[in-house]
Amino acid sequence: MSSTEPDRPRRTALDALHRSLGATMTDFAGWDMPLRYGSERDEHNAVRTKAGLFDLSHMGEITVTGPQAVALLNHALVGNIATVGLGRARYTMICQADGGILDDLIVYRLGETEYLVVANASNAQVVLDALTERAAGFDAEVRDDRDSYALLAVQGPESAGILKSLTDADLEGLKYYAGLPGTVAGVPALIARTGYTGEDGFELFVAPGDAEKLWQALTEAGADAGLVPCGLSCRDTLRLEAGMPLYGHELSTSLTPFDAGLGRVVKFEKEGDFVGREALLAAAERAAAEPPRVLVGLVAEGRRVPRAGYAVVAGGEVIGEITSGAPSPTLGKPIAMAYVDAAHAAPGTAGVGVDIRGNHEPYEVVALPFYKRQK
Repeated sequence: MSSTEPDRPRRTALDALHRSLGATMTDFAGWDMPLRYGSERDEHNAVRTKAGLFDLSHMGEITVTGPQAVALLNHALVGNIATVGLGRARYTMICQADGGILDDLIVYRLGETEYLVVANASNAQVVLDALTERAAGFDAEVRDDRDSYALLAVQGPESAGILKSLTDADLEGLKYYAGLPGTVAGVPALIARTGYTGEDGFELFVAPGDAEKLWQALTEAGADAGLVPCGLSCRDTLRLEAGMPLYGHELSTSLTPFDAGLGRVVKFEKEGDFVGREALLAAAERAAAEPPRVLVGLVAEGRRVPRAGYAVVAGGEVIGEITSGAPSPTLGKPIAMAYVDAAHAAPGTAGVGVDIRGNHEPYEVVALPFYKRQK
């Protein structure tokens, strides 16, 4: 999956296929990735109403194995990995000693002593280095498996039906945040019921050499169901509508999980010490005593789109900052996530605006997420 020229972005196993489909490509976290194939709004709406097919091979896969694999992960991460059942997955984070978030992760338990850690593309090397360093003294191996996997995602209400036609795996019995080994279109795969769109869907971890065959099989199986190829642009608007954080926007080393409103992922009650524990205890106490800025949703009353870094204002004062903003195809209005002072965080708070090139555009404060699928 690596490019032969080190100074060029890496290319996924599906690179030639994306180009043959006329994709607009972009450098994302050191990878050449499809931004869109046609209309990003059409791609977004397909995922909300039918199904979309994504290449996510830029994500970072790290395998942790050995007798003390779970002890290492419990020490290295803030979650309680010891309670993850066989075939299940957990959303968690890896933090610095000072509590700052290095990355948010999904950890899959593949075997008795085998775990797959999936990191964001931009942080894969950082997470690999941190896990390797934190493995000292544990009887466990940390392995860089980024070149061992291609990752395809089928997302949307029709995704289960499309996948069902290509596999005899028990999809109906596969819970959200679970994964099982199976065969899809004759291709060995880890089939995970996870995603980043707010819809039901599946992520398929396969060997890079099988990626094109699987993509073509999914495309054919989904033709009548309205499946379309989707790029990173609509993935961003889908996750924004679903209120899902993006590293580098809602999450960073300058924020603890408690600052980000995600303190629930930190499990102080688990056995043993873990990196960042003392700092996170202090952060939890601070958040309980006097909440820091709170992550909220903002919906525009007008048409101007806010962008990351724009100031949120009230009464002529800066009360926060936009972390992500985009037009929402589902709501038909611009939306944004922002960290704002706790005093202005309640849904319906009056007088809140966003400074867009000197104009204070009115915005409504709403609870996250903006969109929640009907079960």
